[in-house]
Amino acid sequence: MGIISNLRGARTQEQGLPSSESLPPSSSASNKRKCSTLMPLVVALVVIAEIAFLGRLDMAKNAAFFDSWPEMFYKSRSPAGLDVTAVEKLGIEGLGGDQKLAKESCEEWLEREDALTYSRDFAKDPIWVSGADQEWKSCGVSCTFGFDPSKKPDAAFGLPQQSGVASVLRSMESASYYSENNIAQARRRGYDIVMTTSLSSDVPVGYFSWAEYDIMAPVMPKTEKAHAAAFISNCGARNFRLEALVGLEKANIKIDSYGSCHRNRDGNVDKVEALKRYKFSLAFENSNEEDYVTEKFFQSLVAGTIPVVVGAPNIKDFAPSPDSFLHAKELEDVPSVANKMKYLSENPVAYNQSLRWKYEGPSDSFKALVDMAAVHSSCRLCIHLATIIQEKEEKSSTFKKRPCKCSRGSETVYHIYVRERGRFKMDSIFLRSGNLTLEALEAAVLTKFKSLKHVPIWKLERPESIRGGDELKVYRIYPVGLTQRQALYTFKFQGDADLRSHIENNPCPKFEVIFV
Repeated sequence: MGIISNLRGARTQEQGLPSSESLPPSSSASNKRKCSTLMPLVVALVVIAEIAFLGRLDMAKNAAFFDSWPEMFYKSRSPAGLDVTAVEKLGIEGLGGDQKLAKESCEEWLEREDALTYSRDFAKDPIWVSGADQEWKSCGVSCTFGFDPSKKPDAAFGLPQQSGVASVLRSMESASYYSENNIAQARRRGYDIVMTTSLSSDVPVGYFSWAEYDIMAPVMPKTEKAHAAAFISNCGARNFRLEALVGLEKANIKIDSYGSCHRNRDGNVDKVEALKRYKFSLAFENSNEEDYVTEKFFQSLVAGTIPVVVGAPNIKDFAPSPDSFLHAKELEDVPSVANKMKYLSENPVAYNQSLRWKYEGPSDSFKALVDMAAVHSSCRLCIHLATIIQEKEEKSSTFKKRPCKCSRGSETVYHIYVRERGRFKMDSIFLRSGNLTLEALEAAVLTKFKSLKHVPIWKLERPESIRGGDELKVYRIYPVGLTQRQALYTFKFQGDADLRSHIENNPCPKFEVIFV
């Protein structure tokens, strides 16, 4: 109360007023009432004055504290993320911190705080694969193929390899004939990366490609009298394809055979040009193996015939439309297939219906599959290797300190990375906890890539008739690291809750998107 008494004395003396002790009793009572009315205001002023007074006692120390306080909040990389509301409530601007930080959005803060630099810059230190030189127009990550005994590569083909070098198996042959091409067996033998026709391999190397096959070539008149053409030269196949051919002939299906097996026509012809004249082609593979679909099937599509398939049990995954092929899954299916061939041959409307994809365009699933080959398999190998290298580094303590999310009151903003399949660079998108849905994820991806004026990687590879306009259409969004079989056919978030769980349990999650 000493400070209050001093303030009162100072005020009366400063204004030249008499003290309360020299006034008459009535005046004294009146003044007391006035003092009681003014007391709360006086107390508030005193408190402010005392705070100011104490604040000057150790200005240097307090200034250092106030300068470091915003930094402590904004540069913290707690896994729980930043609680921006807490900072705002404490008044960072009044504390002498950077006012820009106080006004910075969660998205801006996450973009900056999560942007840690990897130890390896692939532009300066490309992925190195020991092996024959490869050629492609461009690749999403810098990479080099060749031989250099003085340099330790990131990967090399074959076994064994020195420590720290990934061993790669690459083959387009069937695992039925080359058992090492079976993925499980390849892993047991010590291969780190498998590149086969299987869509479950690390880097698939299929027979399909827009550049190699003019799949959308127009349909030509069917001038041959025979129902189908066959080009079969391996007469020792381990499936029932020769028995199927004989079975079709017994069912009165006339077949012109140009290959070594059951030849009845001169085989010195251009295969695709010859097929164009037939209503059907026998796309008989030498083994019934998942994803083993060779040029026999794709050349039939180019020729505008209906392929009759003996081979991959999942041939529907490779078809441009559900009714664009006939499938003999077992030898017992041959009679029913023969009846279907006769029916279509005799009914032009039904036959043309099977080829309508040539005019309307193939299904999105077919485009999504073939688009994968728009990026050369060697380039995709380099992207795979670079992704693995960065993922290993992300497991370090430095990267685990990334906030990856930012809370503002009851709402949390999640930082998510996304890239188009076939590219390496990641772009940022953000989802809010109040709208953490599959629909919001797709909308955020489209908004991001539209803002970048993104051109799909397949744009120049596809035939012009099915390139579409400038609009982007999402076919799949899936976590980085899935195989193409999972991405295209088996993976699917089980609703919004499943997506939320994935994002909450995988800080800064990475996704790939397939546009069609």
